[in-house]
Parts: sequence; C-alpha cells; structure tokens
Amino acid sequence: MSSTNVAINGGHSPGYTALAFSRNGAYCYTGGDDCIVRIWKTDAPDEEPAIAPDSGEAITVVATGNDTWYSGSKDSDVRQYRSGSGEFDALVTSVAGVSIRSIAVDPAGKRVAVSSDELEVKIIDAEEIEVLAMLHGHKDCVRRVSWDPSGSFLTTSGADGTIIVWDMTQQDPRQVKVLDGIIPAVKDKDSVEFAHDCSAVWHSSGQYFVVATRTHEIITISRETWTKSSTFSDDSSSGAITALALSVNGVYLASASNKSVHIWSTQNRRLLFKFPDPLSEMVTQLAFSPTKNLLAWTDYSGTLYRWSDPIPASSPSPVKSSITASATRPIRRQATPTLFDDDDTTGNNNDKGKAGGDVDMDGLNDFENEDWILDDIGGGLNDEPEEERAGVTGFVKEMVSVTKAQPAFQPGSTPMEHKKRYLAYNMIGVIEVTDQDTHHIVNVEFHDRSARKAYHFTDHFKYDLAALGERGALYACQPESEHPAHVTYKPYGNWATQGEWTYELDDGVKVLGVAAGGPPPTKSLRMLSDGDMQGNGNVVVATSDNELTFLTGTGIERCSVALDGDFVSMVAGPEWVFVVQRDGATTMDGSQNLTGTLYDFEDLCVLQNRKLPIRKGHTLQWLGISEEGAPTVYDSAGVMYLMPRFRIPLRGTWVRILDTNKLERKVGKDESYWPVGLSGDTFMCLILKGRQEHPSFPRPLIQELPVRLPFRRKDPKEGPLEEHIARESMNLLIGHDALGDDLATDDILKRELALDKELIQLIQNACKNDKLPRALELTRMLHHTASFDMAMKVAAFYHLVGLQEKMEALKDDREDSDRLAHGRDKRRRWARDYDAVPPPRLPPADVVSSRTKAFQDFGPPPSVYRPGLTRATPAPTAKPAHNEREYQMDDEYTTPPPEGKRKRIEEDLSYRDSTSPDGVKRRVLDAPPTETMPPPPPKQKSNPFAKKTAPDTARNPFARNAEHNKSLHKSESFFDKVDAVETGKLKRLSLYELIFALY
Repeated sequence: MSSTNVAINGGHSPGYTALAFSRNGAYCYTGGDDCIVRIWKTDAPDEEPAIAPDSGEAITVVATGNDTWYSGSKDSDVRQYRSGSGEFDALVTSVAGVSIRSIAVDPAGKRVAVSSDELEVKIIDAEEIEVLAMLHGHKDCVRRVSWDPSGSFLTTSGADGTIIVWDMTQQDPRQVKVLDGIIPAVKDKDSVEFAHDCSAVWHSSGQYFVVATRTHEIITISRETWTKSSTFSDDSSSGAITALALSVNGVYLASASNKSVHIWSTQNRRLLFKFPDPLSEMVTQLAFSPTKNLLAWTDYSGTLYRWSDPIPASSPSPVKSSITASATRPIRRQATPTLFDDDDTTGNNNDKGKAGGDVDMDGLNDFENEDWILDDIGGGLNDEPEEERAGVTGFVKEMVSVTKAQPAFQPGSTPMEHKKRYLAYNMIGVIEVTDQDTHHIVNVEFHDRSARKAYHFTDHFKYDLAALGERGALYACQPESEHPAHVTYKPYGNWATQGEWTYELDDGVKVLGVAAGGPPPTKSLRMLSDGDMQGNGNVVVATSDNELTFLTGTGIERCSVALDGDFVSMVAGPEWVFVVQRDGATTMDGSQNLTGTLYDFEDLCVLQNRKLPIRKGHTLQWLGISEEGAPTVYDSAGVMYLMPRFRIPLRGTWVRILDTNKLERKVGKDESYWPVGLSGDTFMCLILKGRQEHPSFPRPLIQELPVRLPFRRKDPKEGPLEEHIARESMNLLIGHDALGDDLATDDILKRELALDKELIQLIQNACKNDKLPRALELTRMLHHTASFDMAMKVAAFYHLVGLQEKMEALKDDREDSDRLAHGRDKRRRWARDYDAVPPPRLPPADVVSSRTKAFQDFGPPPSVYRPGLTRATPAPTAKPAHNEREYQMDDEYTTPPPEGKRKRIEEDLSYRDSTSPDGVKRRVLDAPPTETMPPPPPKQKSNPFAKKTAPDTARNPFARNAEHNKSLHKSESFFDKVDAVETGKLKRLSLYELIFALY
C-alpha cells in the first residue's frame, strides 16, 4: 500500500467538493465551488478531463444513473447529462431560491430523489421529468437521501437530527420508521459539520445500512428491527466521520475521519487498512469504483485522490462476488437454537425472495439472499454478529464484557491536530506543543503572569504527557529504541540553577500518567529567590508496572505504591494526589467500574477510597481539584461531582453539584463544556460548539458558568434560597474540616452570618404560610445565637406564641453547648480514630527474667515481690471540726502495729445507710467528732555499754516453755470474738474492721 499508486489531481478551487462514479466505472465526476463539474476517465488519470460549466453557483452534489448523471448546485437547479458527456441534456427540477443538498437515483434508474434547503423531498420520474411524490416529515432541511439496493426503501437524513425510512413500493410513500438521536442536529448550514456525510449507506444485501453517529461512531442499523446491531471501532480511528462508502459487493467499508482514510471489514467490523500518507485537508466524499480495485475521494482543497489497489491481492476482492467456486459461496446464517428447538428446526428455513422492483446491479444477483456471509478465505474473517453474541433469545452465550474499557488519559490534554496540541490546560496555565517534525516547541503560559514567568523551550524528546502544578511543570516521554522513558521536572523558581532534574525509568517501562502538586506560592516565582521555604512540591508518576512512584520536588524518590487495578488518570493538589483506577474489568451493563483513591503526600496513606459515580454507558472526561482543594470529577453525561468531606479519613461521599444539561444557556443550543477548574461557585470551562470534542487553536477564552445544585424544587422564591443554602453549607463544611484545632476564622463567621440571614427569610416565609414545623426545622439550622433572637421576633410578629417558645428553647440548648468547641472535639475524635496502633509493650533489655530455665538453675526460687501483701503504715488524718458535716467512706482500716497485734481504732463506728439510694456506707449525721488515739510514750533508749543481766543457768534449756505447754482449746483471738458478734456483745463494726478483728 505505497503512496506511489495514488493519483492526485487538483481540479477545483478550495471548498466542498462532490464525487461520484458512473455505474460502469468508466468515469469519475467531481464538482466544486468553482461551479464546474469535471469528468475524469478512470483508465487515463493523466488525461485532461471534460467539463460541464452550466451551473451558475457552486456544485453541491453529483449523482449517477444507468446512462445519465446529475448535478445539483446552489443556484436551485438539478441538471441531467448523458454518461461521460458534458453537454446539458435536461433540467430535472428547480426549487425556490435555495440550495440543492442531495440527489439519489434508485437502482433501476427510473426515480430520482432530490432534497434541498426546503423541508420536502421530491420524487421525480427520470424519464418523464415529472414529480411523482412529495415526502413531508422533517422539521428542517434534508441533508442526504439514499436508496436501498432493491429500491423498496428510501432513507432521508435531516438537519433536525432524524433519519426517516420511507416505503416506496406503493404509489403514495409512507413512513416506516423515524430514527432520532443517531445523527447530529446541525442548524448552521455554513458550518463544516453540515458538510459531513450523514447519509444511510445501504449494504448490498439490503439487510442493514451504515451511518456515522453524532458521537463519532460508525454503526449498523438492522432492517428487521430498525435498531443498532453492531459498531465499527478502533483506537486509531477517532474524531468526526466526514465520509463513508461501501464496496460494490459489500465486503469493505471506507471511512474518513481526522484527515485519514480507513478501510474496514464488514464481516467482523475490524480495521484492515489505512492510507499511509497524512492528508492536509478534510475528506468531503468517498467512493469505491464499481468495477475496479480503486478508491477515490475529494477534500476541501478541491483535490481528487485515486488510490489504486487499496485492497491487497491476498485479500478478498472489493468487486467480485466470488473468487473460485470452492472458496466462495453464499452461506445462510442459521437461527440461534433455543432450549426447545428440534434438531432440524434451524435447517428448514425457506429462502426469502427479493422484494418487488429488485434490480440487478452489475451482476449483484448473487447477493439476492438476505442472510449471507461471504466466505472468501474459508471463514477466517467471520464473526458472530453482536446481537447473537449477546443472546437474542435472552440467554447470554458468552460471559464476557462488552463494554470497552476507557484508556488512560491526562486531565487537560488534547490529541495532536494540525500539528498542535495542549499538553495541559488548568487553572494555573497552559502548556502548548507545536510539532516541527524533528522536534517539538513547548510554550508554557500562566493565567496570573504576576506570580510566574512564561517560558518556552525546544523539546527533542517529544514529550507526550505533562502536568502543570503550583510549584513546577512535569514532563514525560515514552521509551524509544534504546532510550528508556523518563520524566523531567522544571520548578518555576529555585534558589539554585540545578533546580531542574530528570528521573529515568527501567527499560521497557512506560509512563501512563504524571501529576505535580504542592502548596501555592506565598510570593512571586518570576525571579530566582530563596525566600520561599515551602519546597518544590511533590511529583507522582504512574507506570506500566502498575505502580505509583512518589518523589519530592527535588527528585528524591520516596516510595512506590502498588495499584489495585488498571490506571486511568490522576491529579495532584497541595496536600494529596487523587488517583483513578479500574477496579477489575468493565461490566456487561456499561459501567467502567472506576475507583478513586486519595493519597496523602505527607504520610503516604489513603485518605479516601470510593467508587466513582460515573453513570452506566458513560466515561470519565475530567478530574481536578476545586479552589478549596476538594476532588472533582466530570463525566461524559455533563455531570460534575465533588467530595466535600475529603479531609475526614474514609468518610467522604460524592455530591452532584452541577448538571450542565440543565443550564439555562444550553436551551436551544448544541454545545458542550470542556472543564478547566472549579472556583467556589463558578465552573471554569471552555465552550465547544456542535460535536467538537476538545478545544482547538487559537486558544479560546475561559468561560465562567454558575454552579447550581441540581435540585428539583421549582418554587421561584424558596427554591433558589434552599439551593444556595445547601451549596454554601457544603462549602462551609470544607472550611470547618480544614480548621484543625482552631475554632473558627473571621471569614467562616461572616459566611455563617450571611447564611443565617437567608435562613431568616425562609423562616419568615414559613411563618407567613403557617408551616410551623418547617420554620422550627429552619431555626435548628441557624449558626449564631443572635440569629435565634431574629427568628423569635419573626414568630412574635405573626403572633405564633407556641413557636416562639420552642425557638427560645432551641436557643437555650444552643447556649448551653458550644457549637464551635463541639465541632473541634468531633474533628479530634475523628483524627484519633485513625491514630497509629502502638507496638506491644516489651520489658527493657536490661531486665533479667525471673523465670528459671529448666535443668539449669537448682537453687531456691527467687523472691517474688507482691505489693498487695506488704505492710502498710497508717496515714495521718486531719482532725475534722466539730461543726463539720461530711459524708465519708468508712471502708477504712488501720494497719496492724509492728508487734503484730491488731487493735481497733477508737473512733466512732459507722453503719451502712440502708435508705441511701446508692447503698454507700456513710457516716451518721451529727455524730460527734472522733477522738484520735494519744501518741505512744517515747521509747526508752538503752545504754549499749550497760552490763547485761546474766542468764538463768539453773533453768533447763531443753525444757518446754510454759506457754507452749498449754492444752489445746479454742482460740481466744478468733472463736470468742465470733461468739461475741453472734450474741451481740460486740459493737457493730465496719467491713474492714470486722475482717481484721476476726483475723
């Protein structure tokens, strides 16, 4: 597929250029803005073409019949010519002062369908030149018309975004189906999008047609159900589809998008071939030759391209219906068997005949079977249709995901278009790239030019990923040949000239995403300065090794964190990085299954881990941070979500803060919004017109749209107030969570006071309408105690005494509890819930264990220190005053004296007060004060030098002591006292005194 077999002829002036092949393939007709139709011979590409200069204005359409060809132009006329001739033959029709938009001749060549800027479509007899019918049904002009191969159906594609299928078998045509929402609605007839091919291109089998959708997809619509049956998709094909064409045998589909031409297989809907050379202009029309292996197209420069042999000889021919008798055969697609089908059910399907009026086109009668598969290479290209893979009978045949996984992307970046792209576009600035073939020119500009200085540099590595942070810009390139991938960080301001650094990855490892974070600068970074001591921020790199690499702003590698799933995107803030990954695979019902994780820069721990609220069938379009530092996401449905309580670990929730589909400015407009950032109550974005997917050059201005919570209350007075109160309360929660140990700030107190004024308005309206429970609920939402006084005055004004008393009770409760201190305690409690778990407490290393080792220590066991069994010394107690009354616990006891004898303390006895509700022992009221024991006499000092008394030598040292010779009897120190207690002879004792008296 070399570009040497492409013939290029510049036949027309720049502008929309039309194209058509004659039915015998001998001629190719082109018409352009120069009001001329040129007739090219396909066998002689270098020969000067004949011309048809009869049109007074630009040519808009060229169509062919059996022996004729037709032209339509902006001069409102449709002209007829003989095949291969430029001589005017007849005027087919005219319209009143509007442009002709489309002409289609039925397969028999007898009827001509003509559409214009009028709402009607004319059906004209090609032989009699008379109008046969007028088709009414579109609300705007009809851009394209097309016939099915049998001539039984006509499809009309309108500027109102609808496709109408007409039954043309009767004398009066009737509508069969209206398909809405497939093609885009285009109002501006002078726009480039209006010239895109939106026609329904019928397959030669007549069982379906192919159409380019408003979402830039190529789909097939089944004739049986008039619903989508399959999709042509490939990563290399992106952007708006500008032209479509089917080969004459229906094996190949050609499409043009993003200034490139692709060829697909209609059997398995896979991309097979691509035109190797880049195109300079948008393709306006495509056409396969009906007799040769030739593909032709025209572009906006008025140039005709003829690509010879686009299909290799090893592939099936785009023209022939069969190659050999054994290799190619029509095969009937059998019905999918069910659980209750007999074995021979699927084999007894009767062949369906062709509908009336079918016409053979250049030997296409071999395709008269409705259900067919062209088996040119032995079934190698055959795949089951999507409806059979999904189970048309309700049973799933294969448990596989049919949802295409969203690839990784960098927030704020765009693809390369016209050799220019945006690498980053956020609230800080813009990184623009210009492709110079051998290198790139990178231009960095900032919105606030007083804080940072713009710069540019020559990029020889061709960086394809970048992040613009508060402290610096980060760039990344992919591995190429022997050079590994690397990232480069360029700080905005640094005290040393070595502030820029590069970090290389391992061989073969790719960079999937980058993020640069850090606190905002406290002073201007335009000049090199060492005054700002907050560092150069933080850097995060996502790699194909399924990990996140954390580095400091000076290039110090901190750690690599493993990801739980496939990386999708990430963005960094002053304190954290928000990473989106796919939790497993996509689901069969259209969910991307994305999870967002918030990592703290300081501790490298997970603050939040929540599923993303992306609707089924939609994808993540953008993620960023708000001005308050909260994570924000935006999906393809135009809905924005915010996580306000992100500072509370693992307690964050997603709040839907904006639905762009409900904006007032979008009513009646075909536009979308490309997010840039979120600043308070303002959505910063770029407005895209029509089906534009990303901003182009020159750089558009950032637009400010108001953020409105998608509330459903329609009350004109209370609805806006409730929405603003809810939105401002959410912003105040973000501010309170950032206070830490502080109670409040002046800004927060002012905002709370302003919020109370709006609550007072709602309270007044509730009192006025006699909605007292609502008024009381609004009163609970007040912040300041002075606001409660205002609410009570409102209730008093409406003579609502009961409500006023309840408001006063709420005020008393608020005064009793400090609201700000309670909030601080709650933040501290949440922080303590996630404190680090301390390690187990082990004995010091110098303490020797008292446990003996078996068979090694045979000495006596070491003494064990038991604090509970040591003797306690009596603590001195102060003598209370006589007039003092006190409730004193009487569960006290006196430790025994050193002699070992137990003496009761001479003090008043207490008794247990049985009437006390808690049953605690208390001293008798009005009891006389206890007398303390007299101090013991001083101990006589002995003379150590005095003569000792001689021992009694007459005494037998082996005789028993008289005290030990006593007979055994009951102990006086125990049993006598027990008897005394039982007979009541002993005074009532306290619990401890009784225990020591007995022992």
